[in-house]
Amino acid sequence: MNFFEKDINRFLKYKKEVEGFSDNSYRTYKLNLAEACQYMGVEKDGDTTVVNLMPYRLKISNNKKKTIAKKISIVRSFIEFLKDNSQNIKLVGDELVKVPKTLPKPVNFSYIKSALLEAEPMDRVIVLLLYGLGLRISELSNLKKSDIQNGWIRVVGKGSKTRNIPILPSIKEEIDDFLNKNETFLYIFEKKGKKLSENSLRYRVNKIFKQIGIKVTPHQLRHSYATDLLNRGGRISDVSMLLGHSSLSTTQIYTKLDSGYKIENYKKAHPLCKEIYGEN
Repeated sequence: MNFFEKDINRFLKYKKEVEGFSDNSYRTYKLNLAEACQYMGVEKDGDTTVVNLMPYRLKISNNKKKTIAKKISIVRSFIEFLKDNSQNIKLVGDELVKVPKTLPKPVNFSYIKSALLEAEPMDRVIVLLLYGLGLRISELSNLKKSDIQNGWIRVVGKGSKTRNIPILPSIKEEIDDFLNKNETFLYIFEKKGKKLSENSLRYRVNKIFKQIGIKVTPHQLRHSYATDLLNRGGRISDVSMLLGHSSLSTTQIYTKLDSGYKIENYKKAHPLCKEIYGEN
């Protein structure tokens, strides 16, 4: 029996019963974790269990980068599950594998509106914060009530970098109404005095959009936020700052604008277009 056999069974049961894993996803995760447990190192450092992925990384090094990234992601998800369940565990050797940039498909605003009409109060606020402020799922999980002040929300992003994002009055009103009707202590989203984990929030997003027959991830809502701002005339420097990107190049990769929109902006901006085509 491997060191994590019981934990893996609990993890897979959670994925199946709570997150609604398909049989195929269940088998993929089970086989991948069984493979990883054969090679990754496990040792104790005081009260902490240290899991070293480097031996496993060496074993799968001949795989395609995208395959390696997926396998490491599965192990990382399992370790995060153990942390969420109060296990003192540390993962090393799980550095990200660079894969070709692929952009998540933005969600049409009509679908977001439909989902909001069907959602219960907590789920509405979750979607409004992800799409209305462009938050990462980790930022949403760590959001505290004290972070909301005077129409702005303070967000701690990657590398502990802080940024302030304006909140639309309509979203602020929904947050206030939700907090007034639900007793929370420190975080906006809590259960029994503990903040909701990223996995729990991600599951709720999946559930919300499943009700209207589509599959949507939290990152797609963040991508939609950025895309819609740019497509409606937002300056890329402002959008970059709102997203918490360290450089404009990241925002340019993250938010592909359609050609039609680029042409319209060009025609509005260039003097020759105005002179030749009579554009105002």
